[in-house]
Amino acid sequence: MTGVALAALLGGCMSWPGPLADLAPPRNVESDADVLRPVLRPVLRPDTGGSQQDGGRGAGPRATGFLGVTVVSLGTPAEAGLWLKTPLVGVAGPGQVRYGGQTVAVQLLPIAGDASAGSRLSLQAMQALGLELTALAEVEVSAE
Repeated sequence: MTGVALAALLGGCMSWPGPLADLAPPRNVESDADVLRPVLRPVLRPDTGGSQQDGGRGAGPRATGFLGVTVVSLGTPAEAGLWLKTPLVGVAGPGQVRYGGQTVAVQLLPIAGDASAGSRLSLQAMQALGLELTALAEVEVSAE
C-alpha cells in the first residue's frame, strides 16, 4: 500500500468510530510542541564493574572501571604508541590492559563490532605486557 493511500485510509479513520479511531492523533493539538514524540536513546549496557558502557558509538557518557575481557592480536605495527582498539568502548579515552600480572596504561579506541569480538593491541603494548607478537591472548580491560 502506498504512503498516500495509507494516509487517506488512516485519515478517514479519524472521524470514523471503530478500532482504528484510537490510533488517530488528537484534533485539538494547539502546536507541534504539544505532541509527544518518541525519543531515540543510546543503549547502555552494565559491565561487571558496575559502570555503564555506551552502546551508541561516540554519544553519551564514557564508561569507567572494568569493561571486560577481550582477545587481543597485534594491531598495525606502523601505528606507534600504547593503544587498544576495541569494541568494548564507544568513545576514546585512557584505560588499562592487564595480562599475567602486568598492567599497561593505554589509549582505548573504539572499533565497530560486538563486545565479544576481538581487539587489536599496539606493538609497544604487546611488548610491555610480555606477549609474543603472534599471540592471541585474553586481557582484562579497564577505563579510567
